[in-house]
Amino acid sequence: MTRVALYARYSSDHQSAASIEDQLRLCDEMAQRDGWPVVQTYRDAAISGASMILRPGIQAVLEDARTGVFNVLMAEALDRISRDQADVATLFKHLRFAGVKIVTLAEGEISELHVGLKGTMNALFLKDLAMKTHRGLRGRVEKGRFGGGLCYGYDVVKRLDANGDPVTGERSINEPEADIVRRIFREFASGKGPKSIARDLNADGIVGPLGRSWGGTTIRGHVSRGTGIINNELYAGVLVWNRLRYIKDPNTGKRVSRVNPEGQWIRTEVRHLRIVPDDLWQGVKIQQEKIARTMAAREAANDDGKAHARRIHAGRRPASLLSGLMTCGVCGGKVGIIVNSRFGCLNHHRGMLCANNRTIRRDVIEARVLSGLTQRMASPDAVAKAVKAYHEENNRLNHARRAQVQADRKALDRIDRAIRGIITAIEDGMYQPAMKARMQELERQKADIMGRMAEVPADLPDVNPNVSELYRAKAARLVETVNDPEGGREVAQAIRALIGGVVLTPGPNRGEVHASLRGELVAILDLAKGGAAQSTRGGNGAKAEYSAFMTKAVASPRNH
Repeated sequence: MTRVALYARYSSDHQSAASIEDQLRLCDEMAQRDGWPVVQTYRDAAISGASMILRPGIQAVLEDARTGVFNVLMAEALDRISRDQADVATLFKHLRFAGVKIVTLAEGEISELHVGLKGTMNALFLKDLAMKTHRGLRGRVEKGRFGGGLCYGYDVVKRLDANGDPVTGERSINEPEADIVRRIFREFASGKGPKSIARDLNADGIVGPLGRSWGGTTIRGHVSRGTGIINNELYAGVLVWNRLRYIKDPNTGKRVSRVNPEGQWIRTEVRHLRIVPDDLWQGVKIQQEKIARTMAAREAANDDGKAHARRIHAGRRPASLLSGLMTCGVCGGKVGIIVNSRFGCLNHHRGMLCANNRTIRRDVIEARVLSGLTQRMASPDAVAKAVKAYHEENNRLNHARRAQVQADRKALDRIDRAIRGIITAIEDGMYQPAMKARMQELERQKADIMGRMAEVPADLPDVNPNVSELYRAKAARLVETVNDPEGGREVAQAIRALIGGVVLTPGPNRGEVHASLRGELVAILDLAKGGAAQSTRGGNGAKAEYSAFMTKAVASPRNH
């Protein structure tokens, strides 16, 4: 029996939220005409079609397809599912393996031909659109207008041209904010640190960019990237464009910035937008150079190499299991180690007007997370999944080994026939100098194959009756495994991949801190309640990571 699922997506750039309902209505009408019952609908709102990694709707489609919820996926067009060529091919492969067909209103039933041609066309469309957009923005910037974004200290100018069309890219100075910018430049040039400047601005009740509190990084920024108040050349009357480019990480789907070569930067004089006089701008640059020289001198003085080793170690792994994953439940800012291995709100610590003064020991919060994971991983459902994953991986490895052995045997037969042919030719008096080199090459190939075949391990048993006990033992030793200096790093990285974020909120009692989970792991456990949460639709991304982690947790039975 045909069971149809509908999928719709809209991009916030050119469509409205009503677009999803329009897509679903058209697909539902087609399903009714064909007499197909609709069993499920999936949607992704205001999300780009350039990547499907971050789309919860498409991840839910894959999860339900594997469990047989539907056998036909219907969408308005293939580019509604994804415009990324690799994503389309991957999705098509997974759905076909699950026995699910893709049908669209525009193309009909999707085949390999559609995947190849439409995927290529969509990829070319995205590339061409990006090039045209980039070219149009460059032309706008070279005329002294902005390519996008609004800097602190400026307002958007809204006016119409002679034809009645809106003029885009024009800015005017916001005088109250411009006074704050000049204040920041004066204080920094006089030797005041960014954190002190931010603390005083917050104490004076001055709202920062985007309505947020001021922070040291908001002022300091990054010199080479041109970020931060004191590095923004627009305040000196120079509009700089194309300093950065943004590409999507194929593993996460998130945009990552890269600095372009300086020769590709576009600089345009916009003297009417200058806020900071030249002497004050140069004073800040002198102060920045002084700070850079001081820091370089301190690093050079540390000749024992300990600081360098610490930096390398810090680059390899986070300072703790939960570093960078926790936020404050009061202000939404980052939570980090304050002192003596205690986590606390960094905004409160930096004087940025957050009332959350509670801290929690690192070992306590990590124990909560690991305890919750241990309980969840030792549940009957988790053990069943681990056993299934173990068997699937064993079967895959066995199949790969058998296929390789079979291929090697066929190669050996071909080599032996070739050697016999050369020997027969020599015996018949047809010797040529090239035969010697060919014979040596064949013998080398034969030795390589035989050596590889000798090293192939025996097949693992397809069924291991002890795998459940092995897995439970691994789950029970989770804390010990994380702290293992040999393999703990890999396990810790797998756990961090499961954790979307932890929110720390002060409780009503003195010293009480509640920890609640956000993001992907919300489908696995709820730290605030101290128990396991029920699976939700939003947890599909966590399920894949969770299954991968469970597979790693079960070792080969030959090692026990």
